[in-house]
Amino acid sequence: MFNKDTPKHETRVSCVGRVSTRHGRLKSALRHAILVSCGRCFTLIRQLLSAFVQADVLKSCYIALQHFLQKGISVLYKLYETQRSMMEPLTDLAQSAAKVYSNPLSLLGQHPMAQRISAGYDLLHRLGKDYEKPEFGLRTVDVDGVEVAVHERIEIQKPFCQLRRFKRFTDDVATLTKLKDQPAVLIVAPLSGHYATLLRDTVKTMLKDHKVYITDWTNARLVPTSEGDFHLDDYINYVQEFIRHVQGRYGNCHVMSVCQPTVPVLAAVSLMASRGELTPLSMVMMGGPIDARKSPTAVNNLAMNKSIEWFENNVIYRVPTRFPGAGRKVYPGFLQHTGFVAMNPSNHARSHYDYFKDMVKGDSASTEAHRKFYDEYNAVLDMDANYYLDTIKVVFQEFNLVNGTWDVRGIDGKVEHVRPEDIKSTALLSVEGELDDISGSGQTAAVHTICTGVDAAHKQHMEVPGAGHYGIFAGSRWRQVVYPKVKAFIQSYQPAKSPAASTIETKPVEFVLPEAATTVELHTKAASPAAKAVVKASPKTTPKPSGKLPTPRQK
Repeated sequence: MFNKDTPKHETRVSCVGRVSTRHGRLKSALRHAILVSCGRCFTLIRQLLSAFVQADVLKSCYIALQHFLQKGISVLYKLYETQRSMMEPLTDLAQSAAKVYSNPLSLLGQHPMAQRISAGYDLLHRLGKDYEKPEFGLRTVDVDGVEVAVHERIEIQKPFCQLRRFKRFTDDVATLTKLKDQPAVLIVAPLSGHYATLLRDTVKTMLKDHKVYITDWTNARLVPTSEGDFHLDDYINYVQEFIRHVQGRYGNCHVMSVCQPTVPVLAAVSLMASRGELTPLSMVMMGGPIDARKSPTAVNNLAMNKSIEWFENNVIYRVPTRFPGAGRKVYPGFLQHTGFVAMNPSNHARSHYDYFKDMVKGDSASTEAHRKFYDEYNAVLDMDANYYLDTIKVVFQEFNLVNGTWDVRGIDGKVEHVRPEDIKSTALLSVEGELDDISGSGQTAAVHTICTGVDAAHKQHMEVPGAGHYGIFAGSRWRQVVYPKVKAFIQSYQPAKSPAASTIETKPVEFVLPEAATTVELHTKAASPAAKAVVKASPKTTPKPSGKLPTPRQK
């Protein structure tokens, strides 16, 4: 077959070449067969899909899958409550284990790693527990070195809100005289996820120099559906009623709104001014989205870039049957809390890790500060879906207030147009935080632009350096930087007391303190005959505004 003169290595190469050629042909034939088979399979699959589509099989499957997903989403609130109920025994067990390991007298407390184990169980308990609404817990307040008792009581009870008053008591005559002459301030707390107790530090500081009222909004899941829905218009009507109540007691008042309520409070005062009613002496507006188009934050962008239908389909759920408000459509608090945490997840993770280390070290001061903050931060409430969607639409999408296109329905069913330019006898102070990541720079200051009826001399703006959103109404910056400015502003528009009313005589009276429930002798002011004549001559109806602001009094 081969020439005998052919070298052996060439013979081997020739054989390998022939084998390689045959192998290549085999590969080509195999590849062709596979392609043909795959082509026939693809053709068959295409034909089957076409038949399914024509028979609406795929369409029916898609609709069924969509319905299943929607059904699962619609019960998300129920699933969350079920999961929380299942976790509750575990969190209670973790709390018990933390106490056992932290007790040096217990057998487990002798373990070398007992402190770390206890800290881990305690952290597990706090991460899994359910946080109820905290109380204000303001029992006393220091007024110029005198400890004054504070009694918290409900002045007005509404389905979705309570007007709370913090009444102060003292047996020191000089302090009592000072308390009676101080301005009355209505603090409108935000209805945006947290309870009004988030403003505890605000209230405590204001109580030193003011008579304080606050709006305490109710968790919507606790309001039966028989009470009806709650809209943004209802919020505005509530605020007007509360203002009139405080005015009726003291002749007039000042209003402070923090964050979200700046918009409805401005609308409420605008409507009162348009009707010719007496408006508050001053308004302090802090960190609110008067004009959300200015310096939009991540919160603003979410509200502006998603449609109302998106919010309805993704964040609105019905309250489960175990609550009084079963069946009510709400924006659940647990979803809001998830959003709060998602804004700064690394900060929260670091805070919890620091809490664990402080527990191990035995730093009780730091751990208690952590508990107090997160007991407040983790306590959230549900908002009525109508109110939430109205706010998204009016404040963040259509900008009705700054565009002058906002109409509000009153309690009598009458629709009125919101005209901020009608406000003339109310001084304005706006406060913003330099680092506010919720209401951006310029959003609150926009109130001065749209309230053209107020003279520029009665408008003030304050930007707090280095302060975030919470820093302008809580913490050291609030107490040391913001509050002195707010106090001076309110005091400058507080009318001076008339000489007739200032003439007093003291006489002992019997009085029962609410906390101690013991009878003590107090010296209180009794009106002189001249003062009684002034009171008797004063009309019972609310006086009409003069349309002019008093000249600010210099300190």
